[in-house]
Amino acid sequence: MLKAIKSSLPWWFKVGAKLILSRMPMTYGFWQGVGLFRHGYMDTASYALGVFDEHIKRAGLDKVGLDGKILLEIGPGDSIATAIIAYAYGAKAILVDFDSYAKNSIETYRTLCALLYSRGLRIPDLSRPLTIDEILIACDGSYITDGGIASWHKIATESVDFVFSQAVLEHVRKHEFLQTQKEAFRVMKQNGVASHRIDLRDHLGGALNNLRFSEYVWESDFFVKSGFYTNRIQLADMLCQFEIAGFKIESTEIQRWPILPTPREKMDKVFAALPDSALNVSGFDVLLRRERA
Repeated sequence: MLKAIKSSLPWWFKVGAKLILSRMPMTYGFWQGVGLFRHGYMDTASYALGVFDEHIKRAGLDKVGLDGKILLEIGPGDSIATAIIAYAYGAKAILVDFDSYAKNSIETYRTLCALLYSRGLRIPDLSRPLTIDEILIACDGSYITDGGIASWHKIATESVDFVFSQAVLEHVRKHEFLQTQKEAFRVMKQNGVASHRIDLRDHLGGALNNLRFSEYVWESDFFVKSGFYTNRIQLADMLCQFEIAGFKIESTEIQRWPILPTPREKMDKVFAALPDSALNVSGFDVLLRRERA
């Protein structure tokens, strides 16, 4: 019901509402409970497992297995599901996020364990109530939430086999994007691989209304901290930054709109000057590799 109401609201109403609501003295847990300001759907067992399977398959790791590997998820959002899934496949997970958003709901993780058990995989013992920290210990996982680049400093150089993210990189602050990718390159083992799903739609209704605003307004702390920020880095520029960080781009799968969902004349002049081939990209999947020296 709430989801249907939210989807029917115009983009400008959502901007105004979030600008106001994000300043109210409520915790993230409160907004999470009422269905606002969610960080993805990784707290849904079938979704989390589906995302994991998709990235592992894209990277070709389903063929070689995950036993003994170290996996890193950028932006796990509302759950530590990936730590449990990695454990089920004999791997260890490092979860990196800007802050601690994961639900401390044992039933959420028990549902996931039941799904993994149905696949014949090993699962941690969640028969008694456990905290997130206790679940992470049981799965030999890590959850680093020091904010921005600082979180990466806790991860050893060339220690990670696989990095992935699901509709997260578009939320990294524009001025921190390249440094984030350099850190991802640093912690990755030689011949390691990264798989990312990037959503270039606005997070106000699935169009390009985020391109209406000037750089000065959009990148201001007032807007950034209001729950709808995306960095607005376009496909070509983002691919370029991956390469500058050191990665080799192995493959891309691009999704496009047949026509622009937001009129060009309504966009800020910087974006209005871009060709349709740049603006009509709604999202893409990319596979990156750190080649052996």
